[in-house]
Amino acid sequence: MQITSPAFENGERIPTKYTCDGDRLLSPELTFTGVPETARSLALIMDDPDVPKVLRPDGNFTHWVLFNIPPETTSIPEGGTIGTAGVNGTGETGYRGPCPPPEYEPTMHRYFFKLYALDTKLDLPEGATKEEVEAAIEGHALATAELYGTYSRN
Repeated sequence: MQITSPAFENGERIPTKYTCDGDRLLSPELTFTGVPETARSLALIMDDPDVPKVLRPDGNFTHWVLFNIPPETTSIPEGGTIGTAGVNGTGETGYRGPCPPPEYEPTMHRYFFKLYALDTKLDLPEGATKEEVEAAIEGHALATAELYGTYSRN
């Protein structure tokens, strides 16, 4: 299984238009291939593990959570959504673009888009947290894929 984006290559800089220096609510297009035929749903989590611990003790910020995405889905269009939305690090649903605080090191952060093919649909309500989705995924992942980009403030 693979997750890619026409907006940036794996390990490359996420374009400014998808960040707080652009339109913070505009997500990049994502494309999925190789989803197992036995998948019953997909889940997507985007997070930043490079947050200064002074701001978040666990060093992580959740940017996007989607689950119960139909398994036949091959892409999420730019600015689009599909499935059920979980909450991001602001406590709201939907995408929140990269916005690393320039006054803290590291100024360059990594942003991971993690795709999970699951053997079940998740019995969670809209607004579930990343932690709740990850707990529900445990033992149900048929395949996983990851795409990451970087970003540093202008």
